[in-house]
Amino acid sequence: MSKTLYRHALNRALDEELGHDDNVVIIGEEVAEYNGAYKVTEGLWKKWGDKRVVDAPISEAGFIGMGIGASMLGIRPVMELMFFSFAYVAFDQMINNAACVRYMSGGLINVPIVVRGPANAGTNVGATHSHTPENLFANTPGLKVVCPATAYDAYGLLKSAIRDNDPVYFMENTLLYGDPAAASEIPDEPFTLPLGVADIKREGTDVSLIAHGRSVIVALQAAEQLQAEKGINAEVLDLRSIRPLDEDAILKTVAKTHRAVLVDENKPFCGVSAQIAATIQEKAFDELDAPVLRVTSIDAPAIYSPPIEKEQIPNVRRVIDKVLQLG
Repeated sequence: MSKTLYRHALNRALDEELGHDDNVVIIGEEVAEYNGAYKVTEGLWKKWGDKRVVDAPISEAGFIGMGIGASMLGIRPVMELMFFSFAYVAFDQMINNAACVRYMSGGLINVPIVVRGPANAGTNVGATHSHTPENLFANTPGLKVVCPATAYDAYGLLKSAIRDNDPVYFMENTLLYGDPAAASEIPDEPFTLPLGVADIKREGTDVSLIAHGRSVIVALQAAEQLQAEKGINAEVLDLRSIRPLDEDAILKTVAKTHRAVLVDENKPFCGVSAQIAATIQEKAFDELDAPVLRVTSIDAPAIYSPPIEKEQIPNVRRVIDKVLQLG
């Protein structure tokens, strides 16, 4: 079985869900005739037509709001953002409306919308196009946040997100779309993966590297180098979902290795890893043989300079250095 690239896995999931449910539609900037800014929707407009794959104007507040309204009436919109940074101009719709409607209607109105697109730095597109807002959305009750690291997970989790009756914000990474390290063998038979279930990507005994999104790939590469050069056997836990968060998996790996390094492309202040560190401190403190350490993006707006930005986001050397600090 040949490996499937991350972008092709997403494309297959979208294609299958368009066929699975007539209420599924794709809406976003350049998703139709142009085949998507990152070619994730390539071929879907030609196959499914204007009513199922719809180009939107450059007005995120407008078309995200329209999608939320449509989802309240039974449509299952999949909204593509060219960058998740652009979600900031639709915060009222995405947080104040999508997250609260089911609660405020006493459970009578669902909002089965998916908003997907890249949420990452590392591509030298400047500070206003490089945000990783999974922590901001995960802070809001009523929202689900998914950050897959591999093509296999992206495929199965996107199908589940589209079928979910709550709003799911599905955050990808531009660098993963064509990265062979994120490619996976995917069975021909369709499948889904449950939201909120983490996955051990590498078994280990000496330290737990806990990560999500592209940071999982970085953690895996660091783990291989630690094994080869230092004889340190690192376990890599892929969170896959930020909310719901698989706390049981986090506590289980910490109880196994007794050391944890959290790898997270968020900024350090109030980031995802800060929440995980608090969870470990509160619920697994007695299992720790060393402090919980973090590798995050350096706390500044995304740096435009390519060599400096590579140092700003988590990289293999920074992860290894942090592991070695544990002693």
